[in-house]
Amino acid sequence: MLKSFNLLKQLGSVGKSQDATDLLTEDLVMVEQRVEPAKKAAQVIHKKLLGCLQSQLGLDTERRMKKLPLMLLSVSMAESFKDFDADSSIRKVLEMCCFMENHLAKTLAEFELKLEKEVLEPLNKLSEEDLPEILKNKKQFAKLTMDWHNALNKWVTHSVIVFTSYIHTVDMAIHSLQDQYSADLYHFATKEEAYANYFIRLLELQAEHHKNSHDFLERNITELKESHNQTEFKAHLTSMATTNNSRGKVYGEPLLTHLYDSGREIAVPIQECVHMLLHTGMREEGLFRLAAAASVVKRLKSSLDGGVMNHSEFTDPHAVAGALKSYLRELPEPLMTFELYNDWFQAAGEKELTDKLEQFKIVLKKLPSENYNNLRYLVQFLSCLSEQQAVNRMSPSNIAIVLGPNLLWPHMEGEAALLDMASASSVQVVAVVEPLIKYSSSLFPEGTVPPSMFCLLVFRGGVLGVL
Repeated sequence: MLKSFNLLKQLGSVGKSQDATDLLTEDLVMVEQRVEPAKKAAQVIHKKLLGCLQSQLGLDTERRMKKLPLMLLSVSMAESFKDFDADSSIRKVLEMCCFMENHLAKTLAEFELKLEKEVLEPLNKLSEEDLPEILKNKKQFAKLTMDWHNALNKWVTHSVIVFTSYIHTVDMAIHSLQDQYSADLYHFATKEEAYANYFIRLLELQAEHHKNSHDFLERNITELKESHNQTEFKAHLTSMATTNNSRGKVYGEPLLTHLYDSGREIAVPIQECVHMLLHTGMREEGLFRLAAAASVVKRLKSSLDGGVMNHSEFTDPHAVAGALKSYLRELPEPLMTFELYNDWFQAAGEKELTDKLEQFKIVLKKLPSENYNNLRYLVQFLSCLSEQQAVNRMSPSNIAIVLGPNLLWPHMEGEAALLDMASASSVQVVAVVEPLIKYSSSLFPEGTVPPSMFCLLVFRGGVLGVL
């Protein structure tokens, strides 16, 4: 009897301290008070951040872009500028705006992808996995403490033999769970600074995104204004000299007809413009993107039509790039052909790079030889141009955005054609033309001439031997 009384006294004294919170040290009690607010904050902010996203979770940058409002705006601009003639100031501004909105959409998609990986996913794990596990142990700790007290009360009023073993088992479980719970709280305390950094990272990503967008807009708006004002002034001076003469011998003529008449392998505007750009334009920022004075472009086109070229007269690389774009756009059939329109998109749709390049090679073999030679010549030059992207800011993607719609468009009429061209110019054609530029050495292996060597050969007038 005395032994039972001593056991009761011992368990009773332990029981007085065996409250879920009282069993913790003072510093852990303070940590415990922050666990539930942390879970609530992570949960609420994660939910609100999801509401701020404009793209769908789990997608890569390109697929996020497609449904962004900025991307749809870019598509609408592309649809709109197709209605204007090549020399229209509105068209040139809309082309630039289309490029800029496309770039902003890509910047936003990249920002939201980083936000998902570096903020949303950690917050979700914190609120749905890490902290709930700690709170679960806290709840279990409290339950075991209550069970211990209930068993102790029954031990006092009933048989010692029946409840002594159970009380001992629960007491051992309490101490074991106490150790685990304390370890959880210590871990939370050591990680609390890292958890706070999730919110700092959110602000850093926002600042980086807005700064990049602001710098891009400020730089390009200034260039656009300067280019537009110059174009508007010079176009006004020469507007009375504009005639309605039919197209010349080069512009607007079928590629094969021009090559047959001139006895060339490479079309005059493509070859001459590439030569001039290699001399003056490789480090020019925004080549093919910024518009030149309409009067200068018209004079250059007239010279190319007449077959009399004075390279020293045309020193504005943007005018040369504009003349080249006009030639490609005014071809009766795109350089990449109507017939292969769907084939290009199917090849670009391959997910694995190896498969994509193999499909591109198959489509390239289907091109007529004159189209293939001119496309190869042009793409190798564009690849060379992209090697200077640190200076000229014309990456393969940027080149594809501004030049792609002039290389490939559908053989359709009416509203359906406009919508298809708008879509192609914004997403689909970029997916076709960008890999051609990036992997030109692999896709055009004849002679195995790297882009830099190709540029040197063109500069020295020796590229026809390579072709």
